[in-house]
Amino acid sequence: MDSTAQSIIITGAGSGIGRACAQLFLEKGYKVGLIGRRAALLEDVAKGHSNALPLACDITDADQVAKAFETARSTWGRIDILFNNAGMSKPSRTIDETPVEDWLEVVQVNLTGSFLCARAAFAIMRAQSPQGGRIINNGSVSAYTPRPGSIPYTATKHAITGLTKTLSLDGRPFNIACGQIDIGNALTEMAKPMTIGVPQADGSIKAEATMDVAHVATSLLHMAQLPLEANVQFMTVMATKMPYVGRG
Repeated sequence: MDSTAQSIIITGAGSGIGRACAQLFLEKGYKVGLIGRRAALLEDVAKGHSNALPLACDITDADQVAKAFETARSTWGRIDILFNNAGMSKPSRTIDETPVEDWLEVVQVNLTGSFLCARAAFAIMRAQSPQGGRIINNGSVSAYTPRPGSIPYTATKHAITGLTKTLSLDGRPFNIACGQIDIGNALTEMAKPMTIGVPQADGSIKAEATMDVAHVATSLLHMAQLPLEANVQFMTVMATKMPYVGRG
């Protein structure tokens, strides 16, 4: 393992966007901390990479998050980057048909999980020498424009934008940069229904254009490679022909 290589922790690293990003960063020589609930998936991503560090962890559990980040810090000596990627959604429903349990679960994973991971990373980045680091949050295009029937998901993704902006402000004195990548229709297991048909703003059900998830990974790499004096505050990377502006 290259002791001079930069380190990154990626949440939700066992599948989808997180897995694609982890694989690219491992190929590029980064020391990569793989956070996810399913240890077997993390071990599969790490296979053949001496610079991979699987960290089985439930991001909604503050004690587990603290332990995972401390393990990374003690292993590498510092944490340079966090990609706050882990998230979930629920089936399309109007608010009156949305179970309270669904709301609470999505808030716990998408928002509280991102808060806990950012909190742990921020503390380490503030204390390490040289001081500083970078936090990148996965916002989604739903941070700006909702899909029909997406109250829990959209509300949490709008909140992620608030988290990003506040971290950007609070991180300035400590050389901690924070940006947000907003992704639209990257083709993962989670996005496969879009190729079949999903609810539209006009009430219809239509298939939507998608893009290769590899484009998310290369976009994230661009954000991560910048020196700390420069920051991509917000980046939208999306399937060119997906319904986005106005969702029409």
